[in-house]
Amino acid sequence: MCEIEEKIIEIMRDNGIDVVATLPCGKAKNLFYLISQHFHEVPLNKEEDGIGICAGAYLALGKPAIVMQSSGLGNSMNALMSLTRTYELPLPIITSWRGVYREKIPAQIPFNKNLPRMLKAFDIPYTVIEDNSKINLIDNIICDAYENNRTHVALISPKTWEKEGEEEAELTERFPKRERETILEYKKTIHEPEMTRYDAIKTIAEYLDEEAVVSNIGIPSKELYDIKDRDLNFYMLGSYSQASSIGLGMALKTKRETVVLDGDGSLLATSVLPTIAAESPKNISVFCLDNGTLGSTGDQLTNAYSQVDMELMAICAGIKETKKVHTEKELRSTIEGLCDSKGPRFIHVIVKPGIVGQSPTLKNIKLTPEQIKKRFMNAMSGKS
Repeated sequence: MCEIEEKIIEIMRDNGIDVVATLPCGKAKNLFYLISQHFHEVPLNKEEDGIGICAGAYLALGKPAIVMQSSGLGNSMNALMSLTRTYELPLPIITSWRGVYREKIPAQIPFNKNLPRMLKAFDIPYTVIEDNSKINLIDNIICDAYENNRTHVALISPKTWEKEGEEEAELTERFPKRERETILEYKKTIHEPEMTRYDAIKTIAEYLDEEAVVSNIGIPSKELYDIKDRDLNFYMLGSYSQASSIGLGMALKTKRETVVLDGDGSLLATSVLPTIAAESPKNISVFCLDNGTLGSTGDQLTNAYSQVDMELMAICAGIKETKKVHTEKELRSTIEGLCDSKGPRFIHVIVKPGIVGQSPTLKNIKLTPEQIKKRFMNAMSGKS
Protein backbone atom coordinates (compact mmCIF):
# COMPACT_ATOMS: atom_id res chain seq x y z
CA MET A 1 0.00 0.00 0.00
CA CYS A 2 2.69 2.51 1.03
CA GLU A 3 5.82 0.56 0.22
CA ILE A 4 8.09 3.58 -0.30
CA GLU A 5 7.00 5.27 2.92
CA GLU A 6 7.40 2.02 4.85
CA LYS A 7 10.87 1.57 3.35
CA ILE A 8 11.91 5.01 4.64
CA ILE A 9 10.60 4.12 8.09
CA GLU A 10 12.54 0.84 7.97
CA ILE A 11 15.78 2.62 7.01
CA MET A 12 15.35 5.11 9.84
CA ARG A 13 14.65 2.35 12.36
CA ASP A 14 17.60 0.28 11.17
CA ASN A 15 19.83 3.31 11.77
CA GLY A 16 18.62 3.69 15.36
CA ILE A 17 16.69 6.95 14.91
CA ASP A 18 14.61 7.46 18.07
CA VAL A 19 13.29 11.04 17.96
CA VAL A 20 11.79 12.61 14.83
CA ALA A 21 10.84 16.29 14.67
CA THR A 22 8.26 16.92 11.97
CA LEU A 23 6.43 19.63 10.06
CA PRO A 24 4.37 17.96 7.32
CA CYS A 25 4.14 18.34 3.57
CA GLY A 26 1.01 17.32 1.68
CA LYS A 27 3.06 15.58 -1.00
CA ALA A 28 4.48 13.16 1.59
CA LYS A 29 1.45 12.94 3.90
CA ASN A 30 1.50 9.14 4.12
CA LEU A 31 5.06 9.20 5.42
CA PHE A 32 4.05 11.66 8.12
CA TYR A 33 1.09 9.48 9.11
CA LEU A 34 3.47 6.56 9.67
CA ILE A 35 6.16 8.38 11.67
CA SER A 36 4.16 8.64 14.89
CA GLN A 37 3.54 4.88 14.81
CA HIS A 38 7.24 4.02 14.87
CA PHE A 39 9.12 6.87 16.60
CA HIS A 40 8.80 9.48 19.28
CA GLU A 41 7.46 12.19 17.00
CA VAL A 42 7.72 15.84 18.02
CA PRO A 43 5.32 17.87 15.85
CA LEU A 44 6.69 21.37 15.26
CA ASN A 45 5.06 24.75 14.86
CA LYS A 46 8.20 26.17 13.27
CA GLU A 47 10.96 24.22 11.55
CA GLU A 48 13.75 26.18 13.26
CA ASP A 49 12.62 24.84 16.66
CA GLY A 50 13.28 21.34 15.36
CA ILE A 51 16.98 22.15 14.96
CA GLY A 52 17.20 22.96 18.67
CA ILE A 53 15.09 19.97 19.73
CA CYS A 54 17.28 17.59 17.72
CA ALA A 55 20.44 19.21 19.10
CA GLY A 56 19.20 18.70 22.65
CA ALA A 57 18.15 15.11 21.98
CA TYR A 58 21.59 14.29 20.58
CA LEU A 59 23.41 16.00 23.47
CA ALA A 60 21.33 13.82 25.81
CA LEU A 61 22.60 10.75 23.91
CA GLY A 62 19.62 10.29 21.57
CA LYS A 63 19.64 9.81 17.80
CA PRO A 64 17.28 12.37 16.21
CA ALA A 65 16.25 13.28 12.67
CA ILE A 66 13.99 15.88 11.08
CA VAL A 67 11.36 15.18 8.42
CA MET A 68 9.81 18.27 6.82
CA GLN A 69 9.02 20.12 3.62
CA SER A 70 12.11 21.51 1.90
CA SER A 71 10.84 25.08 2.30
CA GLY A 72 11.48 24.71 6.02
CA LEU A 73 15.22 24.80 5.36
CA GLY A 74 14.84 28.49 4.62
CA ASN A 75 13.47 29.02 8.13
CA SER A 76 16.24 26.93 9.69
CA MET A 77 19.51 28.15 8.23
CA ASN A 78 20.72 30.35 11.10
CA ALA A 79 20.11 27.57 13.64
CA LEU A 80 21.78 25.04 11.35
CA MET A 81 24.87 27.21 11.03
CA SER A 82 25.14 28.66 14.55
CA LEU A 83 24.10 25.51 16.45
CA THR A 84 24.40 22.31 14.39
CA ARG A 85 27.49 23.41 12.44
CA THR A 86 29.16 25.32 15.29
CA TYR A 87 29.01 22.37 17.70
CA GLU A 88 29.51 19.74 14.97
CA LEU A 89 26.27 17.92 15.70
CA PRO A 90 24.93 15.19 13.41
CA LEU A 91 21.54 15.84 11.84
CA PRO A 92 19.90 13.97 8.96
CA ILE A 93 17.12 16.08 7.43
CA ILE A 94 14.63 14.26 5.20
CA THR A 95 12.64 16.68 3.08
CA SER A 96 9.88 16.58 0.52
CA TRP A 97 11.44 18.73 -2.24
CA ARG A 98 8.87 21.19 -3.50
CA GLY A 99 8.99 23.75 -6.28
CA VAL A 100 10.66 21.61 -8.94
CA TYR A 101 8.65 18.58 -10.10
CA ARG A 102 5.17 19.38 -11.44
CA GLU A 103 4.76 22.13 -8.87
CA LYS A 104 1.34 23.79 -8.97
CA ILE A 105 1.88 26.33 -6.20
CA PRO A 106 3.81 29.38 -7.51
CA ALA A 107 5.03 30.39 -4.04
CA GLN A 108 6.98 27.13 -3.74
CA ILE A 109 9.13 27.76 -6.80
CA PRO A 110 11.42 30.78 -6.11
CA PHE A 111 13.08 29.35 -3.00
CA ASN A 112 13.05 25.66 -3.79
CA LYS A 113 14.38 25.80 -7.34
CA ASN A 114 17.51 27.47 -5.92
CA LEU A 115 17.76 25.24 -2.86
CA PRO A 116 20.64 23.03 -4.10
CA ARG A 117 22.73 26.14 -4.81
CA MET A 118 21.97 27.49 -1.33
CA LEU A 119 22.98 24.24 0.34
CA LYS A 120 26.17 24.14 -1.71
CA ALA A 121 26.96 27.74 -0.73
CA PHE A 122 26.63 26.82 2.95
CA ASP A 123 28.66 23.64 2.44
CA ILE A 124 25.76 21.43 3.56
CA PRO A 125 25.85 17.97 1.95
CA TYR A 126 22.65 17.00 0.16
CA THR A 127 21.43 14.06 -1.87
CA VAL A 128 18.69 14.27 -4.48
CA ILE A 129 16.30 11.32 -4.57
CA GLU A 130 14.62 11.65 -7.95
CA ASP A 131 12.35 8.61 -7.78
CA ASN A 132 11.63 5.51 -5.72
CA SER A 133 14.55 3.58 -7.21
CA LYS A 134 16.93 5.81 -5.21
CA ILE A 135 15.18 5.53 -1.85
CA ASN A 136 17.97 3.41 -0.31
CA LEU A 137 20.21 6.50 -0.47
CA ILE A 138 18.51 7.63 2.73
CA ASP A 139 20.62 5.02 4.50
CA ASN A 140 23.78 6.74 3.21
CA ILE A 141 22.44 10.13 4.28
CA ILE A 142 21.81 9.07 7.88
CA CYS A 143 25.13 7.22 8.13
CA ASP A 144 27.06 10.19 6.73
CA ALA A 145 25.40 12.63 9.15
CA TYR A 146 26.29 10.53 12.20
CA GLU A 147 29.71 9.36 11.07
CA ASN A 148 30.88 12.87 10.17
CA ASN A 149 28.97 14.95 12.76
CA ARG A 150 27.23 17.15 10.22
CA THR A 151 23.94 17.94 8.56
CA HIS A 152 23.01 15.94 5.48
CA VAL A 153 19.81 16.77 3.59
CA ALA A 154 17.69 14.39 1.54
CA LEU A 155 15.79 16.19 -1.23
CA ILE A 156 13.04 13.73 -2.16
CA SER A 157 11.18 14.55 -5.36
CA PRO A 158 7.37 14.18 -5.23
CA LYS A 159 7.84 11.78 -8.15
CA THR A 160 9.03 9.29 -5.52
CA TRP A 161 5.53 8.95 -4.08
CA GLU A 162 3.78 8.42 -7.43
CA LYS A 163 2.30 5.02 -8.20
CA GLU A 164 2.15 4.15 -11.91
CA GLY A 165 -1.10 2.67 -13.19
CA GLU A 166 -2.93 2.94 -9.87
CA GLU A 167 -4.51 5.54 -7.69
CA GLU A 168 -2.36 6.92 -4.92
CA ALA A 169 -2.87 5.00 -1.72
CA GLU A 170 -3.72 7.26 1.18
CA LEU A 171 -3.56 6.48 4.84
CA THR A 172 -6.15 7.99 7.11
CA GLU A 173 -5.89 8.70 10.78
CA ARG A 174 -8.50 8.55 13.49
CA PHE A 175 -9.14 11.86 15.18
CA PRO A 176 -9.68 11.69 18.94
CA LYS A 177 -12.47 13.68 20.51
CA ARG A 178 -11.51 17.32 20.66
CA GLU A 179 -14.11 18.59 23.10
CA ARG A 180 -12.56 20.00 26.24
CA GLU A 181 -13.11 22.79 28.72
CA THR A 182 -10.73 25.69 29.27
CA ILE A 183 -11.08 27.74 32.44
CA LEU A 184 -8.62 30.56 33.10
CA GLU A 185 -8.61 32.91 36.03
CA TYR A 186 -5.47 35.01 36.09
CA LYS A 187 -4.68 38.20 37.93
CA LYS A 188 -1.05 39.05 38.58
CA THR A 189 0.98 42.21 39.11
CA ILE A 190 4.43 42.70 37.67
CA HIS A 191 6.30 44.75 40.27
CA GLU A 192 9.42 46.80 39.81
CA PRO A 193 12.33 44.32 39.75
CA GLU A 194 14.75 43.97 42.65
CA MET A 195 17.20 41.39 41.28
CA THR A 196 19.60 41.64 38.40
CA ARG A 197 19.82 38.71 36.01
CA TYR A 198 23.25 37.96 37.52
CA ASP A 199 21.62 37.82 40.98
CA ALA A 200 18.97 35.41 39.70
CA ILE A 201 21.44 33.11 37.94
CA LYS A 202 23.67 33.12 41.03
CA THR A 203 20.72 32.04 43.18
CA ILE A 204 19.65 29.31 40.75
CA ALA A 205 23.25 28.05 40.47
CA GLU A 206 23.43 27.45 44.23
CA TYR A 207 20.86 24.69 43.84
CA LEU A 208 22.40 22.96 40.82
CA ASP A 209 23.64 19.43 41.40
CA GLU A 210 22.97 16.71 38.80
CA GLU A 211 20.71 18.78 36.57
CA ALA A 212 21.43 19.31 32.88
CA VAL A 213 21.44 23.07 32.18
CA VAL A 214 21.01 25.02 28.95
CA SER A 215 21.92 28.70 29.21
CA ASN A 216 20.82 31.29 26.68
CA ILE A 217 23.18 32.98 24.23
CA GLY A 218 25.29 36.00 24.99
CA ILE A 219 25.63 37.43 28.48
CA PRO A 220 23.50 34.82 30.35
CA SER A 221 25.93 32.05 29.36
CA LYS A 222 28.89 34.24 30.32
CA GLU A 223 27.25 34.92 33.68
CA LEU A 224 26.62 31.24 34.42
CA TYR A 225 30.20 30.42 33.37
CA ASP A 226 31.47 33.13 35.73
CA ILE A 227 29.25 32.02 38.62
CA LYS A 228 29.39 28.22 38.43
CA ASP A 229 31.11 26.50 35.54
CA ARG A 230 30.28 22.78 35.46
CA ASP A 231 30.39 19.97 32.93
CA LEU A 232 26.60 19.70 32.84
CA ASN A 233 26.24 23.31 31.64
CA PHE A 234 25.57 23.62 27.92
CA TYR A 235 26.58 27.15 26.96
CA MET A 236 24.91 28.53 23.85
CA LEU A 237 27.17 30.61 21.64
CA GLY A 238 24.62 31.39 18.95
CA SER A 239 21.23 30.22 17.58
CA TYR A 240 18.97 32.94 18.99
CA SER A 241 15.63 31.62 20.33
CA GLN A 242 16.73 27.98 20.60
CA ALA A 243 17.46 27.61 24.35
CA SER A 244 14.11 26.11 25.32
CA SER A 245 14.03 23.95 22.17
CA ILE A 246 17.41 22.45 23.13
CA GLY A 247 16.14 21.93 26.68
CA LEU A 248 13.04 20.15 25.40
CA GLY A 249 15.15 17.81 23.27
CA MET A 250 17.32 16.99 26.28
CA ALA A 251 14.36 16.39 28.57
CA LEU A 252 12.89 13.91 26.09
CA LYS A 253 16.04 11.74 26.15
CA THR A 254 17.17 11.87 29.78
CA LYS A 255 15.65 11.23 33.18
CA ARG A 256 17.76 14.03 34.64
CA GLU A 257 16.06 17.23 35.61
CA THR A 258 16.66 19.71 32.80
CA VAL A 259 16.94 23.43 33.57
CA VAL A 260 16.71 26.12 30.89
CA LEU A 261 17.90 29.66 31.56
CA ASP A 262 16.02 31.52 28.84
CA GLY A 263 15.02 35.14 28.32
CA ASP A 264 11.93 37.10 27.38
CA GLY A 265 13.35 38.16 24.01
CA SER A 266 14.36 34.63 23.10
CA LEU A 267 11.01 33.13 24.12
CA LEU A 268 9.07 35.78 22.24
CA ALA A 269 10.96 34.75 19.09
CA THR A 270 10.09 31.06 19.24
CA SER A 271 7.02 28.85 18.89
CA VAL A 272 8.30 26.13 21.22
CA LEU A 273 6.18 26.73 24.34
CA PRO A 274 3.09 24.96 22.90
CA THR A 275 5.37 22.10 21.83
CA ILE A 276 6.76 21.82 25.36
CA ALA A 277 3.21 21.79 26.72
CA ALA A 278 2.11 19.14 24.23
CA GLU A 279 5.13 16.91 24.88
CA SER A 280 4.82 17.50 28.65
CA PRO A 281 8.19 16.19 29.81
CA LYS A 282 8.01 15.90 33.59
CA ASN A 283 11.67 16.83 34.07
CA ILE A 284 12.00 20.30 32.54
CA SER A 285 11.98 23.72 34.21
CA VAL A 286 12.19 26.85 32.07
CA PHE A 287 13.38 29.94 33.93
CA CYS A 288 12.37 32.98 31.91
CA LEU A 289 14.77 35.68 33.11
CA ASP A 290 12.66 38.64 32.04
CA ASN A 291 14.50 41.97 31.99
CA GLY A 292 12.15 43.33 29.33
CA THR A 293 15.05 43.92 26.97
CA LEU A 294 17.39 42.25 24.51
CA GLY A 295 20.16 42.32 27.08
CA SER A 296 23.05 41.07 24.94
CA THR A 297 22.54 43.53 22.08
CA GLY A 298 22.19 46.86 23.87
CA ASP A 299 19.05 46.52 26.02
CA GLN A 300 16.51 47.39 23.36
CA LEU A 301 13.02 46.95 24.85
CA THR A 302 11.06 43.78 24.07
CA ASN A 303 7.28 43.47 24.01
CA ALA A 304 7.53 41.93 27.49
CA TYR A 305 8.66 45.22 29.03
CA SER A 306 5.22 46.83 29.11
CA GLN A 307 2.79 44.68 27.10
CA VAL A 308 3.29 40.91 27.29
CA ASP A 309 3.10 38.89 30.52
CA MET A 310 5.45 35.95 29.88
CA GLU A 311 3.83 33.75 32.53
CA LEU A 312 0.43 34.28 30.96
CA MET A 313 1.92 33.45 27.56
CA ALA A 314 3.20 30.15 28.98
CA ILE A 315 -0.21 29.39 30.51
CA CYS A 316 -1.95 30.13 27.20
CA ALA A 317 0.52 27.77 25.50
CA GLY A 318 -0.75 25.01 27.79
CA ILE A 319 1.90 24.87 30.53
CA LYS A 320 0.11 24.23 33.81
CA GLU A 321 2.86 24.66 36.41
CA THR A 322 3.87 28.34 36.42
CA LYS A 323 5.20 30.86 38.94
CA LYS A 324 6.07 34.54 38.92
CA VAL A 325 8.88 35.76 41.19
CA HIS A 326 10.35 39.19 41.86
CA THR A 327 12.66 38.73 44.84
CA GLU A 328 15.49 36.44 45.85
CA LYS A 329 13.33 35.07 48.66
CA GLU A 330 10.52 34.20 46.23
CA LEU A 331 13.03 32.63 43.82
CA ARG A 332 14.58 30.48 46.55
CA SER A 333 11.18 29.34 47.77
CA THR A 334 10.16 28.42 44.22
CA ILE A 335 13.36 26.46 43.55
CA GLU A 336 13.13 24.59 46.86
CA GLY A 337 9.60 23.47 46.00
CA LEU A 338 10.28 22.92 42.31
CA CYS A 339 10.15 19.15 42.27
CA ASP A 340 6.97 19.02 44.33
CA SER A 341 5.14 19.29 41.01
CA LYS A 342 5.79 17.50 37.75
CA GLY A 343 6.97 19.48 34.76
CA PRO A 344 6.94 21.15 32.47
CA ARG A 345 7.43 24.12 34.80
CA PHE A 346 7.71 27.77 33.79
CA ILE A 347 9.20 30.23 36.26
CA HIS A 348 8.81 33.88 35.26
CA VAL A 349 11.64 35.78 36.97
CA ILE A 350 11.36 39.57 36.80
CA VAL A 351 14.85 41.12 36.76
CA LYS A 352 16.37 44.54 36.16
CA PRO A 353 17.41 45.65 32.69
CA GLY A 354 20.99 46.75 32.05
CA ILE A 355 24.24 45.36 33.39
CA VAL A 356 24.05 46.74 36.93
CA GLY A 357 25.19 44.08 39.38
CA GLN A 358 27.25 42.05 36.94
CA SER A 359 30.58 40.75 38.08
CA PRO A 360 33.33 43.17 36.97
CA THR A 361 35.39 40.12 35.98
CA LEU A 362 32.80 38.84 33.48
CA LYS A 363 34.68 37.47 30.47
CA ASN A 364 34.13 35.36 27.42
CA ILE A 365 33.72 31.61 27.89
CA LYS A 366 37.15 29.99 27.59
CA LEU A 367 35.86 26.80 25.99
CA THR A 368 35.53 25.88 22.34
CA PRO A 369 32.18 24.62 21.02
CA GLU A 370 33.74 21.15 20.72
CA GLN A 371 34.88 21.25 24.37
CA ILE A 372 31.45 22.39 25.55
CA LYS A 373 29.79 19.56 23.63
CA LYS A 374 32.20 16.78 24.58
CA ARG A 375 32.36 17.46 28.29
CA PHE A 376 28.57 17.89 28.46
CA MET A 377 27.93 14.58 26.68
CA ASN A 378 30.54 12.82 28.81
CA ALA A 379 28.81 14.12 31.93
CA MET A 380 25.44 12.99 30.60
CA SER A 381 26.84 9.50 30.03
CA GLY A 382 28.57 9.41 33.41
CA LYS A 383 32.10 9.38 31.97
CA SER A 384 33.31 12.63 33.52
